[in-house]
Amino acid sequence: MKAIFDERQWKHDPKHFLLNGKLSPNPEQPERIKVLHAGAQAAGCDFEAPKDAGLGPIAAIHSPEYLSFLQTIYDRWQKIDGAGDEVIPKIHPANRSDSYPESAEGQSGFHQVDGSCPIASGTWEAAYWSAQSAVTGADAMLGGARATYVLSRPPGHHAFGDLAGGFCFLNNSAIAAERLRLGGMRPAILDIDVHHGNGTQGIFYERNDVLTVSTHADPARFYPFFWGHAHERGAGAGLGYNLNIPLARGTNDDEFLAALETALTRVRAFGADVVVIALGLDTYIGDPFKGFAVTTPGFARIGAALAELNLPTLFVQEGGYLCDELGHNLTSILNGFQNK
Repeated sequence: MKAIFDERQWKHDPKHFLLNGKLSPNPEQPERIKVLHAGAQAAGCDFEAPKDAGLGPIAAIHSPEYLSFLQTIYDRWQKIDGAGDEVIPKIHPANRSDSYPESAEGQSGFHQVDGSCPIASGTWEAAYWSAQSAVTGADAMLGGARATYVLSRPPGHHAFGDLAGGFCFLNNSAIAAERLRLGGMRPAILDIDVHHGNGTQGIFYERNDVLTVSTHADPARFYPFFWGHAHERGAGAGLGYNLNIPLARGTNDDEFLAALETALTRVRAFGADVVVIALGLDTYIGDPFKGFAVTTPGFARIGAALAELNLPTLFVQEGGYLCDELGHNLTSILNGFQNK
């Protein structure tokens, strides 16, 4: 399987995030790259660097106002007297239609939905190349590849068109899907992270040209809380083109696979000719977020189920945090897919 990764993704090195009112160590660590890279290689992946397609494919999803913010906010933040080393907001607008401030502090609150997406000196460059990796992966699919793995880090599925959140800045899966659509394909995004892909849902919520499906822990008591409920089906032209499958905490292999079959049935009904898998490995029983109880052999079964779609498949890395089995879990799902 072809795989895409750029070394500049190491440059995002977040130190903190807000957890229950405390600044805590950020779990989205650069070390994830080393573990995931080894896991993909163990599944036979052959890595190459992405090409630079420029801002166009990113700006097809994210507003120019937001992209300007991401590119400049760290330098502006450092000019604030006594500012911390990372951009972390303390105030947020009540509505997206509220006034847009001029200050760096106010704009950080406007464009960062929570305290889990600190911006430091290398964040923009890493996020840019994470997104370019997804674009190159999409181009591989347009060129006839049957499967491609993209090691995108930082991840992306919590990023809206003009909002960072949940460790995410640019929505890599959405960028890839739009690239595929503009290339003449009919993409579905299937998000199997333990957290709902709220940014992805928000980007496509009123559209009917990209299907969005997400299996995740019930947000009634789990991040991202405000999005991911079963009644959220899309709006306007997009009504019926978004499917959320919230599951109980502790969901095991068999329960997850039953939900996955419902998700795959919707992908087939959409008539997709390519599928983007927003690949979260944080459904693992030993993941630090402790949402689900999927096992390493369970990931092989998930990979085999995804292969049964018999569609060109682009795997874009989302969550999955440092634990002993993280790399093995990636190997398991990719091998399960390839060996079906």
